[in-house]
Amino acid sequence: MKYSILELASVAAGSTPKQTFNNSLILAQQAEKLGYHRFWLAEHHNTVSIASSATAVLIGHIAQGTERIRVGSGGIMLPNHAPLIVTENFATLSALYPDRIDLGLGRAPGTDQATAHAIRPDRTHSVYNFPEEITQIQKYCAPDNANASVRVPIAEGIRLPIYILGSSTDSAWLAAKRGLPYAFASHFAPNQLHEALGIYHNHFQPSAQLQAPYTIACVNVIAADSDAAAETLSTSLIRMVLGILTNKRDFLQAPGPFTPELKALLVEPAFQQFLKYAFIGGPQLVKQKTRQFVEQTGVDELMVVSSMFHLQDRLRSFELFSEIMQELQTDPVA
Repeated sequence: MKYSILELASVAAGSTPKQTFNNSLILAQQAEKLGYHRFWLAEHHNTVSIASSATAVLIGHIAQGTERIRVGSGGIMLPNHAPLIVTENFATLSALYPDRIDLGLGRAPGTDQATAHAIRPDRTHSVYNFPEEITQIQKYCAPDNANASVRVPIAEGIRLPIYILGSSTDSAWLAAKRGLPYAFASHFAPNQLHEALGIYHNHFQPSAQLQAPYTIACVNVIAADSDAAAETLSTSLIRMVLGILTNKRDFLQAPGPFTPELKALLVEPAFQQFLKYAFIGGPQLVKQKTRQFVEQTGVDELMVVSSMFHLQDRLRSFELFSEIMQELQTDPVA
């Protein structure tokens, strides 16, 4: 089973976007050494805690500083952008870094509605046209588009795999119908994961890109050398989730004591839903949770996201998770 990383480029309190981007590159370089398959960057806007707004630019930054790992978008929120510009950006990246660039596409705004309107005033119309805009990108990338009146010459015939991202069953139907790989955002929207995977597998139609279903699921992972250490590190994630749920977002905070107040938050239904697939603990506990998740979902690839304050803690967490995945290869799930 492949394992990969979703990078939010979270900005820690007291840090800068520059430091955040440098840390993302260090993480990608280490991930490449540890056997991670791909390194995707998300698209978010108008939030101080996430710096991955110019996603294509960051993909170039990461691809330039690595050699083999696949780099892509998890995802580009297509209704925010003109399909022609998306094609030009990603075809250029693919020309610079052949057979390493992925184009993951979603339809959510990645921000609040006011900001979404500022990005693209006709966005609501584009949301409904999401399937057609995917078709447009595929058309720009087709070799036979050379005779069209509107072209992206650099894209014609280029190898640029498209992935459909989603957090609901709507995206599952679309990915199945188009015969495209499907990535589910179960790290923050777990409720429809199993239903969406079932729809995708049951209704999948082969395509030129993909002959059989291929699924990716994203989970939160905070692994440390002990359960207690991981619990302490998770306090940064808990405070981040609290900011999201109360609409009081702030920079990623340093870890601290696991107080009774934080423990009380975790029993709240909104927290339990958000963090349903948060694997927090030492190696054995994270391995147990990972094995159970893979057995229950049957996904082809795991993508992990970690909201941790210190770079060294993140590097250690991804090192431990790589070891866990390698152990599961030799001791496979049922």
